[in-house]
Formats: sequence, C-alpha cells, structure tokens
Amino acid sequence: MRAIEFRSKTDVAGNLRIDYPVHKSNKKVRVIILLDEEEQAEDEEALWMNTVSKNPAFEYLNDDSENIYTVNDGEPIDH
Repeated sequence: MRAIEFRSKTDVAGNLRIDYPVHKSNKKVRVIILLDEEEQAEDEEALWMNTVSKNPAFEYLNDDSENIYTVNDGEPIDH
C-alpha cells in the first residue's frame, strides 16, 4: 500500500476539497484525515452542541414552564 500526503483546505461550508489526481478510475481508495487535537476538540464540541440543540428529546427545555429557577434560588457553595 502506498501513502500519499497533500495539503488541502475546506471551503466556506466546511467541505473538504480534494484536487489530487490518483490516475485510477472506478477504484476504491481509503482517505485518512488528520486534524490538530485542539481544533478537533472544538469541532467535536460544536458538533455535539448542534446535535443536542436539534434533538427533539430536549424540546421540553424550551417550554417556559421548565424555567422554575432563578439566580436568586439556592445558596452559594463555599470552595
């Protein structure tokens, strides 16, 4: 197996654009994408937040009747 490394960029929509000719037609290839860990953590958190915010299982949290606490409720915790 041969490895080919090249640099690429994502477009404004976040899609990866690969403009690299491999001179193989109608063949299966494997693509490995490596991201910097800091960027990966930010991407994973954004993906998680986006997924959870659109999940209908959490829709009830948008109901005003769920807002039963205020900043004046409870007692502060001493550290």
